[in-house]
Amino acid sequence: MSTPARLPADPASSYRAIENLIARYAELVDDGDFAGLGTLLADATFLGSGAPVSGRDAIKEMFQDTVILHTDGTPRTQHVTTNIAIEVDEQAGTAVSRSYVTVLQALPDLPLQTIAGGRYQDRFERRNGQWRFTERQVRINLTGDVTRHLHQAGAQQ
Repeated sequence: MSTPARLPADPASSYRAIENLIARYAELVDDGDFAGLGTLLADATFLGSGAPVSGRDAIKEMFQDTVILHTDGTPRTQHVTTNIAIEVDEQAGTAVSRSYVTVLQALPDLPLQTIAGGRYQDRFERRNGQWRFTERQVRINLTGDVTRHLHQAGAQQ
């Protein structure tokens, strides 16, 4: 009996899975779940304003050292990801995406405001049938008042 040929995954399901990864990143940052970010990006290299960071623990630590958490345990932000463009190579099991990010913040004594705007460039790989990040590059082009969001001047998420 011969083994059936493996067909590439359905492109629509690949796009949806990748969109879900992009959305999950925003949720984890906004929840202040840096351990979750480490897990999400465990197989990825994170490229921001500092040196590249790779690996679950290093990524978790980078977020802990960079992002300010407030009394509710969150950064009091909302990351809005838009203009998502995804290109999938089903045969190779790889994908790239680019998107915009707008970061909003509000605190009891700080009215809702936009504090940053930029772009994400991502790379993904399908392993064992699951899509995962292999690289996230963050380029912040517009910066407002990030003094209540970031410990380090010029740091990016």
